[in-house]
Amino acid sequence: MCGIAGIVSTGRVDGRLVRRMCEVIVHRGPDGEGFHDAEHVALGMRRLAIIDVAGGDQPVYNEDGTVAAVFNGEIYNFAELREELRGQGHRFTTASDTECLVHLYEEYGIDLVHRLRGMFAFAIWDEKKQRLLLARDRIGKKPLYWRSRGTSLSFGSELKALIQDPAIPREMDVVALHHYLTYQYVPAPWSIYREVHKLPPGHLLVWQDGVAEVRRYWRLDFTPRPVADEEDAAEQLRELLLEATRVRMMSERPLGAFLSGGIDSSAIVAAMVRQTSERVKTFSIGFDDREFDERRYARMVAERYNTDHHELVVTPSILSMLPTLAWHFDEPFADSSAIPSFYLARMGAQHVTVALNGDGGDECFGGYRRYVAMARAGRVSVPPSTQLRLERLGSLLMARSAPRSRLRKVARILELLGQPAPRRYARLMSYFTPEQKAALYSDALCEQLLGVDSYQLLDDAFAASSADSDIGRIMDIDVNTYLPGDLLVKMDIATMANSLETRSPFLDHHLMEWAAGLPTNLKLRSGTTKYLLKKAVAEWLPPELLTRPKMGFGVPLAVWLRTELRELSWDVLTDRTARSRELFRPDAVIELLREHHQGRDHSNRIWALIQFELWHRMFLDSSATTAPSVDAVGGNGCWSP
Repeated sequence: MCGIAGIVSTGRVDGRLVRRMCEVIVHRGPDGEGFHDAEHVALGMRRLAIIDVAGGDQPVYNEDGTVAAVFNGEIYNFAELREELRGQGHRFTTASDTECLVHLYEEYGIDLVHRLRGMFAFAIWDEKKQRLLLARDRIGKKPLYWRSRGTSLSFGSELKALIQDPAIPREMDVVALHHYLTYQYVPAPWSIYREVHKLPPGHLLVWQDGVAEVRRYWRLDFTPRPVADEEDAAEQLRELLLEATRVRMMSERPLGAFLSGGIDSSAIVAAMVRQTSERVKTFSIGFDDREFDERRYARMVAERYNTDHHELVVTPSILSMLPTLAWHFDEPFADSSAIPSFYLARMGAQHVTVALNGDGGDECFGGYRRYVAMARAGRVSVPPSTQLRLERLGSLLMARSAPRSRLRKVARILELLGQPAPRRYARLMSYFTPEQKAALYSDALCEQLLGVDSYQLLDDAFAASSADSDIGRIMDIDVNTYLPGDLLVKMDIATMANSLETRSPFLDHHLMEWAAGLPTNLKLRSGTTKYLLKKAVAEWLPPELLTRPKMGFGVPLAVWLRTELRELSWDVLTDRTARSRELFRPDAVIELLREHHQGRDHSNRIWALIQFELWHRMFLDSSATTAPSVDAVGGNGCWSP
């Protein structure tokens, strides 16, 4: 696991700049560094040593040194690939997985990506062809940013690496901001900077002769296949999950697991215990607020399997953590579960270097309650003349209902009934609806964003899906948007900030391809989520875990913003600095804060604005180049750039 960076050009490249790019992401790889310098290319990396700790330094080269590679991630089938490549006459000088890349490239060219099983972002330089290949794994576990200007291209694992180049203007992309306020993250291919892009999951980029071409090499196929016997399907699922877990337990460094007490992470722990003689280390986060605390369920699993279990309670005293989060995430990111994720990673890193988790289980097997809501809404036919009134009534009730209340569930259904399926889902996933953004934006920002529709992203993903049902298409949407844009970003940044690698067996592409072809009624059945997965792992887990409502990895944000974080929210969002940007109407921001403190729940929207403002102060106002200290937040809770 590493951080990578580099520059290619038809002219001469500055290798010193690549070294600065790598220095700023040292947290991704504290164990070593390596560089390749030539006239037209400079590659760099920071290494977190997991496989071939003693001899796996990078860059790696082919036999004659004409192909060089830097790599971030893990290739789980590297042992098989090495044997195959040796049989084809290739010589290896290390025992690392990375060295497979250069020899695969010699054999298969850019098609080498189809041979890889794992999580990765890598760069391969072909000296003879003067060609650079960048690639990102199928699902998007590992990030990769790039910027092309004129006849040169630069890339890096994090945005902060790219913006070390003074030629890259620190100019915000207002379209990216627009999408962020809808989805709580900046979706690929945008980044928050106007000239920098994310390479989307399942894509590669080829640069040659000053021209960059991006192409897709993989997409999950949701075409359903018939399943004759549920018991056989459940047995297949157990075998696939055990095998996906087994290959991810390969490590020369200490290994453990994140354990939330939900079905997915609990199933991974159960699969680990079945395949090791060592006591598994597990890590859980909790809260004093019982509504958000899952520790007792995690303990059930820990006790059942006698794991070496560790717990931490997260408190709202997180002011000193906020600038650290802003610095590591590089761009606005408003999923508040990043807070417990960061604490969980920090605790885990004190004991292990690698941790397995349950990411992907919900998307593979239909775990979100919103899928149930969408299925129910889809069964109701609403006359066009009634649609607008139902939507307005639902929005009114939503604003006045308490989180997780029955009224909120009713309001959500009413709000969705008048929309086509992808628009219904976009409403479900929105932080700010189009109407709320129009009320928030200044006249100037409205003018800049005229005609830009954030919901079109989900419309396009829905239309591109091969699924034969609306629910199947919505799961496909999540695999292509929410999973890589939010969940995997959150986990990658939180863990790599603490020099910890995470692996996700549910995101094994063999398992995902098998799961994608399951009929919808094996994922959702009569209001039951994850029907087949629960059936498959029922004997592995305490019965209470299979029947309890899904909690999610949330935080009591609404309460925090009325208590310990109240002063911060007012200071950061209403002071002179925030108003000077002239992006949002000050009266609209104040109204959000006032209504929230009076009992209406605007916590997600307020949090999104806070994270944007903290990012702006850190990277545009003060051009931060190093992680801030705890003193960066002043005594009044206000950011001090």
